[in-house]
Amino acid sequence: MQYNLSFAQFTIHSDNILEMLVNDDTEVTLEMIAESDRFITEYFPNNFVLLINSINNYTYSYEAQLCIGSHENLTGIAFLYYSQSDLDVINQLKAKRKMDNWNSKTFSGLELGWQQAYAWSKNELSYLGINVS
Repeated sequence: MQYNLSFAQFTIHSDNILEMLVNDDTEVTLEMIAESDRFITEYFPNNFVLLINSINNYTYSYEAQLCIGSHENLTGIAFLYYSQSDLDVINQLKAKRKMDNWNSKTFSGLELGWQQAYAWSKNELSYLGINVS
């Protein structure tokens, strides 16, 4: 099931896996993070994994970088990238949030990364006893 928020498309792949695809040429702001958190709270009352698909070009404001990935039920983040600049943005974000000790993994979208990211997400949920079909 797909939902369009003001800045991104969210696809629910299961009760516990959510994919985020930010619109092209967007700067993700603190307000957008708050919007996504409200959406997530409504649709994901339990543990979930967020698959961030970076196929479009976008950036995060400084405030958004400090708040993204802070949802209480977030179990893991799978980052999917398609270029070196995408990977650089992901690595900068992870470096800023290093103290949070995210459970995350990065996958190349050019090498069957989406399938690998989805499989990793299912595996991370299985550690919690959550079976994803």
